[in-house]
Order: sequence, then C-alpha cells, then structure tokens
Amino acid sequence: MTKCRASVWNTAPTSAPAQRADHYVPGSAAHPAKMLPAIARHAITTYTSPGDLVLDPMCGIGTTLVEAVHLGRHALGTEYEPQWAHLAEQNLRRADALGATASGAVYCGDARRLTTLVPAAFHGLVDLVVTSPPYGASVHGQVRSSRETGEQGVVKRHYRYSHDPGNLAHVGLDALLQAFTDILTQCCHLLRPGGHAVITTRPWRTRGELIDLPSAVIAAAENAGLIPVERNIALLAGIRDGQLIARPSFFQMKNIRDARRAGTPLAVIAHEDALVARRPTAPTPTKPAPTWLRQRLVTGAGQ
Repeated sequence: MTKCRASVWNTAPTSAPAQRADHYVPGSAAHPAKMLPAIARHAITTYTSPGDLVLDPMCGIGTTLVEAVHLGRHALGTEYEPQWAHLAEQNLRRADALGATASGAVYCGDARRLTTLVPAAFHGLVDLVVTSPPYGASVHGQVRSSRETGEQGVVKRHYRYSHDPGNLAHVGLDALLQAFTDILTQCCHLLRPGGHAVITTRPWRTRGELIDLPSAVIAAAENAGLIPVERNIALLAGIRDGQLIARPSFFQMKNIRDARRAGTPLAVIAHEDALVARRPTAPTPTKPAPTWLRQRLVTGAGQ
C-alpha cells in the first residue's frame, strides 16, 4: 500500500514542551536547537516501516532516535558535543524504560567522520537519515525575565550549542556548507540504495540580508550524490479553525519588531523546509534479520 505524502506537514498541533512531555529526561530543554518530535515522527512514519534503520548524524539530545525507537524503528546517532551525546543516551534509556519496541545507539564524534564512527556492519543498511544543520542563532534560546532572575531586564540563555570553536554552529556559511556536504556524502554511503534523507532547515537574516539555507542545502545534497525529490513545509505553528497559531520565541518577536522599525518587513517564522533526497537506486543487498540488528545495536552502544 502506497503511503500518502502531503507537502504540508501538520507538525505543531501542540507546543514543543507538550510534544516532549515525559519522553525526555530533565536537562534536554537546554539544547538550543531541538527538532520538534512531531517533525521527526512524520518523517519516520512517511519514509520507513517498522524494523527499518534510522540515522541522525547530528543528533543533539536524540529527538530523532527517541521518536524512531518508539515507532519500532532502530536508530543510530552521532553527536559532536559530549554533553548532548550523553543526554541522547539517557533519552534512549528512558524510551526503553517506557516500552520502546526498538533499539538505538549513540556515538560521540565529528559527523564528518561518520563512516568511522558508525560500525561498518551498518554501512549501506540505513533506510532513512533525519537531521538538521545548525543555523541562525537569533532563532534559538530561552528567556528569563526580571521576575525570575531578580535583575533588571531579560536574560537570554541556552542559545549556544557549545563554546568549542570546532563546532559547526560557530563557523561561517561557506565552511558550514562544505562541512555539511561532507556529512551528507558520508550519509549517502551509509544509506541503502533508494534510502531517503530528510533535512529540516530554514532561511535566516544576517544584518538584514536573507540567507537562503534551504536552497544551499539542496545543492549540498546534490554534490553529495543524493537526488532531491521533495521540498515540503513542516509547520512550526498550530492550526485552529483554519488559522495558523504561531508560537514564536521572545527573541524572534523582538527581532521582527526591531526589523520592522528599521523598515524591513519581516514576518513570524511559521514553518521549516523539510527537504527530501534519495540515494540512487541499485540492487538492494539482503538485509540482516531484525533480531541480528537489535543485537548489534545493543552491543555497539557507547562505542
């Protein structure tokens, strides 16, 4: 039976905290750029079947992995920052305690070395990659008011991935795109022939100039050997009575108001681009049995 693929994904019927609820351990909210769980779920249910293998090469706190194992898909993730890799492992353990029916593993390291981080036994067997590059610090972070801090004004926190200059969140656009192309090239090697990659991203502005990251990511995917097949909208706003219900952060609203006062007619961001690419097809190798895959994931965790 062919799955129905909508180009507009209703992925924010509730707020991000409500979507995470009790499925994520305390401390997970500190990551500055978490993927909405509903975006990961939609991608996984649309492009995979139970028992398939999902990979996130920049997994952060493990949102893609957690949603995958709850949906009966096995999951692999790599993460550059040890603190986030540790949280991803904790979130996978919580998923297991909550009755997840599949297994996952996290490997800490630079995703540009993906094929050395992920055991060779999984190369060419990944059914779906779900990930997002770091971008636009202005859209990240949480706010504490003077009522909470006792100090004058507002304080922005949890808006940095890390202080490590080697983190791709701190490099310029050209270096980011080159690095992301390298990561997608390695993802192409890990994907099975015909496997898909879903990349969520959005444009942002730097000193008033629009940075069209989605189009640049499409070019990066093509340069990595993937074939772009879809460009969808993943909503960051809810839908009520036929109207969009935006949920912008404090600093998003502040940036928009400041821009409008300066004469730039910005609007609230209500969606992310969900870009879908596919590895070229070829004869598909025989896949190992799910029991074997589960055993490999359990014994490979933490390597």
